[in-house]
Amino acid sequence: MRSVSSDRSVSAGFTLVEVVVALAILSLVMLATITGLRTLANTQVSLGRMTERVDGIRAVSSFLRDTMESAAVGSSSGGGLALGGGGSSRESAYLEMAPDGLAWKSTILIGERFGGSYLLRVAREDEQLVLRWQEGDASGQPQDWSQAQARTLVEGLQDFEVSWRETIQGDWRQQWQQGDKVGWVRLQVKAANRYWPELIMQVPQ
Repeated sequence: MRSVSSDRSVSAGFTLVEVVVALAILSLVMLATITGLRTLANTQVSLGRMTERVDGIRAVSSFLRDTMESAAVGSSSGGGLALGGGGSSRESAYLEMAPDGLAWKSTILIGERFGGSYLLRVAREDEQLVLRWQEGDASGQPQDWSQAQARTLVEGLQDFEVSWRETIQGDWRQQWQQGDKVGWVRLQVKAANRYWPELIMQVPQ
């Protein structure tokens, strides 16, 4: 009787090999689960960054388009670009460009209580794309841009180029000469090792 009972108790347990195999399988399952969760977390972070980047591109592009559509253009009264098409000139008009910056006059809303007609400038400053605005002097021309109010549009800027052409079929140019006319403006932005979609805006006539 004692021998039969002892044999049954021994056969009812697990051997060391079975325990080791079970632990190995459990470890593999846990490793696969943790790896999957980590991959999911990294994917969510990447999607969040991509969404934030797309939202930033959309916001900056929309702002530039809106302000350009409401720009005060014409022949500038003091050193800005002469614009194409219209023939009539307005003393308050202002537009000038450089390969790394663009300045124009437009109507904008700043905050909840302030807004109106301002001189705007979007240009590269170190590794940032910076928007500056001011009211200008009595003749409607800008004062020292470095003293104007500013807001950063793009951080980590790697490249920013401004080019223009007179007609939709013309060649893009970056160097302006006296008497040239502008009908279209193109902005090219590179940040976070990626180029933004080209922003092409028609100058109001």
